[in-house]
Amino acid sequence: MISKKDIQTEVDAGYLYGEIAAREEDPEMKRIFEELRDIEKGHALAFIKESQLNLAELPKPSLRARILNLIGKIFGNDYVLGVLLDTEKGISSALVKARKEKQSTPSLTDYAHVFILQNVLNRKYPLSGNNIARLEKRHHTIGGNSLRASVLGGNDGLVSNFSLVMGFAGAASSQQSILLAGISGLLAGALSMALGEWISVKSSQELYENQINIEKEELELAPEGEEKELVLIYQSKGLSHDQAEKLAREIISDKDHAHAVLVKEELGINPDELKGSPMQAAISSFILFSIGAIIPVIPFFFTSGMPAVLLSAIFSGFGLFFIGSAITLFTGKSVWYSGFRQLLVGMAAAAVTFGIGALIGS
Repeated sequence: MISKKDIQTEVDAGYLYGEIAAREEDPEMKRIFEELRDIEKGHALAFIKESQLNLAELPKPSLRARILNLIGKIFGNDYVLGVLLDTEKGISSALVKARKEKQSTPSLTDYAHVFILQNVLNRKYPLSGNNIARLEKRHHTIGGNSLRASVLGGNDGLVSNFSLVMGFAGAASSQQSILLAGISGLLAGALSMALGEWISVKSSQELYENQINIEKEELELAPEGEEKELVLIYQSKGLSHDQAEKLAREIISDKDHAHAVLVKEELGINPDELKGSPMQAAISSFILFSIGAIIPVIPFFFTSGMPAVLLSAIFSGFGLFFIGSAITLFTGKSVWYSGFRQLLVGMAAAAVTFGIGALIGS
């Protein structure tokens, strides 16, 4: 049976696609997002009808959708599109499940979203090669990775340092010892995260740059082979052989443009990703981890003993619940469910280290 949550999911998806379309500058991409918006709205209306509800009961966009839209306004549409990919999977599952329960015949509208993307690749929409690559790159973005990393970075700092502080508190350590442990844990963890992020970004850039240079040499030495590769790539995306040949011929005529397209289509590399600063990524990682890690330490700057332990647990509890709630932006789960789950897991980890500290201390 179709639930209100299924209907809300459709409404939210339609709302977000509409907002993305409103912000999209490229007219071709704008039209595609408007198509996606209309399809999701159609699904919502179909669900309402199937559930024998009044159209007046069609819900408004949820708080989660509005927050995601705000994030899109601030950081760009790509952050929201990644989350919508996860939402689409949920929508498809709901549609298939409903059909099975009702034992009804599958409808074309169940797969309309997929059909639109296929039509894009089949040139029903007059997209340029660059925009096809752009759409494909966006469509394979997973959940707003940068935003998700921000939330999880703060979570790592909070949970690890909360557990560390509780371990020392359980051992009945002095206020100074707990502060020293907490600050040391913050710095050690944040520096480790920052170094790991710097190495990750730098290594990826060096690897991609090497692959790009090899691709450039191949284009210079054997342009005919690269043109054939482009034909195969576009055929695999649904274009006819003649269409693929025509598009590949147009692209290969300009070597600089051909190189850019081959980098995206053959290697799957977005040159914009190479512009990212390893140092900026490291600093961001350091700051996010530190924000989470400082929360359980704060009370020990002002007090000691059991009052400090209780305040640390309360502050950390609020932080854990907030992070769990923030994760629902990507999962679509209930705020209360995710918040309390995160709270329970974090408190359990801290309780274990507190108990171990008490045993060692005694």
